[in-house]
Amino acid sequence: MMGQLPVVAQSVGVMRYVSLAKPRMVLINVLMVVVGGLVAHGSFVSILWAVVGSACVIAGACVSNNVLDRTYDVRMVRTMKRALPVGDVTVRAAVVYGTVLAVVGIGVLVLAVSVLTAIVAAIGFVAYVFVYTAWLKPRSTWSTSVGGIAGAIPPVIGYTAGAQVIDGVAWLLFALLFLWQPPHFWALAIYKRDEYAQAQYPLLPVVKGVLRTKIQMIPYVLALFPVVYAIAHVQAAGMVFFIGAWVLIGVWLVLCVRGFFAQDELRWAVGAFRFSLIVLVGVAALLVADTV
Repeated sequence: MMGQLPVVAQSVGVMRYVSLAKPRMVLINVLMVVVGGLVAHGSFVSILWAVVGSACVIAGACVSNNVLDRTYDVRMVRTMKRALPVGDVTVRAAVVYGTVLAVVGIGVLVLAVSVLTAIVAAIGFVAYVFVYTAWLKPRSTWSTSVGGIAGAIPPVIGYTAGAQVIDGVAWLLFALLFLWQPPHFWALAIYKRDEYAQAQYPLLPVVKGVLRTKIQMIPYVLALFPVVYAIAHVQAAGMVFFIGAWVLIGVWLVLCVRGFFAQDELRWAVGAFRFSLIVLVGVAALLVADTV
């Protein structure tokens, strides 16, 4: 029994390092890499290596995000028990861990995919870690919008792995993810407004109020309609994608508008947040299934 304790402790320690990399976030972003690769008709091998390399880069970015957010995480209920705030992992170890993951990921992309794909992934890393997390997130309400740049990079990584070029379709995939993110996150920010205020994050609902945030969500959702049309217009996908995506986004728009009349604001915010995930998964699935 006593001999098992070190093994259990070691297993728990490993899981703390895994949690630093935010595996669920890595998974979602890697799926977007696959979507981009399939739209570009990339080979199985190119997409596979793009997944391996980008997963490491994204994980490294998430670890770095945890390092920079540690002083804020300790103030929020949902984050105060993360590995860094509680001291299960040292800051130095986390910095080394995140750096190694990012360097390995970039190396894989350079050697197994292409320099272009590696550059795109590196831009995403810098945008997420330094522009979003280190600079804007603690200082400006613009953090959510500008942070969308990093979140829109994964499908472009996959696309360049398959097509070896950044063309109009790549930019449309980027726009699709870029526009989806702010209203998705703002719904969560409204629900968690008090926690973000306690952590002193200057997010839009904290600084400008919930009404302003609801108003701000609308143009982003509306802008998704012409992007979907453009994707179908350039024949990157067909009519099934076009109609299905418009229906999903239309329902999301109606849900956002209903937020202005919601009696239970928190319940509405949770519903809007969850449906935005359905929109992402649904649009991505339609895009892959109906790629021309």
